[in-house]
Amino acid sequence: MGRAFEYRKARKMKRWGQMAKTFTRIGKDIVMAVKSGGPDPDVNGRLRAIIQNAKAANMPKENVDRAIKKASSKDQEDYKEIVYEAYAPHGIALVIETATDNHNRTVANVRSYLNKLGGSLGTQGMLDFMFDRKSVFRIPADGIDQEELELELIDVGGDDIELDDETNQYVIYGEFTAFGSIQKFLEEKAYEIKQAEFERIPNDFKELTDDEVADVEKLIERIEEDDDVQMVYHNMK
Repeated sequence: MGRAFEYRKARKMKRWGQMAKTFTRIGKDIVMAVKSGGPDPDVNGRLRAIIQNAKAANMPKENVDRAIKKASSKDQEDYKEIVYEAYAPHGIALVIETATDNHNRTVANVRSYLNKLGGSLGTQGMLDFMFDRKSVFRIPADGIDQEELELELIDVGGDDIELDDETNQYVIYGEFTAFGSIQKFLEEKAYEIKQAEFERIPNDFKELTDDEVADVEKLIERIEEDDDVQMVYHNMK
């Protein structure tokens, strides 16, 4: 999964550099986690993972606490996770994850961006075969034997490990349904989870010219600016 790892790293570098957008995204993740599993991270594993992600993104603790308190309020509307599938210019596949309290607004905005910049909105499920949805965890690599860890992870749904030399962290990939079991295993082993989330990894890539890449990136950047958009995945090499 080397190419997938490089793809993920390149995509994250820019995305997580947008601090305000990152905090908004995490805030929505907190709301959805609290609404589904309660405000106590000790019993809500998904919330516990999101709080760890907030720390990794340098989100102030008071922001996290405020988001949890707000999510627990009856006045806080829940966000619905809606996924849109589309094509960008030059045949590049897009999967657009959103968290919204107004589906009509979100779909209208997404369709508008696509229409103006050479893309087209598709039907749900049409790109399922092009992306593998994975659970992805990051832990420090120091003092951990990679081969031994990989063998142990097989039993809890892990299927690959990559070493990120830049951060000296292991990036652990597992089946989408194995998120809870992998998280439990890592916590029981007292490994420090630096980040835990779901990813959509393309299983095939399309190579474009520099001008074509610029066309696609312009559309992706416009979509990512929308407050309802959580993440955009593509299969551009």
